[in-house]
Amino acid sequence: MTIDLSTPALLFPAVSLLFLSYTNRFLALSSLIRKLHTDWINAPEHCDDALLAQITNLRHRLKLIRWMQVSGALSLLLCVSSMGCMLFDLRSVGTLFFGVALSLMAVSLCALVREASVSGGALNILLDETGQPQGKKK
Repeated sequence: MTIDLSTPALLFPAVSLLFLSYTNRFLALSSLIRKLHTDWINAPEHCDDALLAQITNLRHRLKLIRWMQVSGALSLLLCVSSMGCMLFDLRSVGTLFFGVALSLMAVSLCALVREASVSGGALNILLDETGQPQGKKK
């Protein structure tokens, strides 16, 4: 398979949309963490198991978002490096960089899928607080 200068450029539109999504997830999560922190400071006596479970969940999600962002940024950096190598006719190095960039993008997407499933777990913690069994309506 021949990879030319335009092949790594195919990742650019996807990366910009992914980073927009990652940033929105991070901003929503940081807003929620700030709210929980304020609630914690104002009423520490209301700390319960559900709140502690939420905090554990948020820490895990924050780590996943960090992995998403870092692996996505490294993917973009290697993609640019790959294009530079192709430009200077270093095809084998450029192909290697592009392969690693694709792998890092896959890591980023896997972290995204995992974070999405963990965020659903955070909502289940809140639903469990209602004390209503799953699948039953009032």
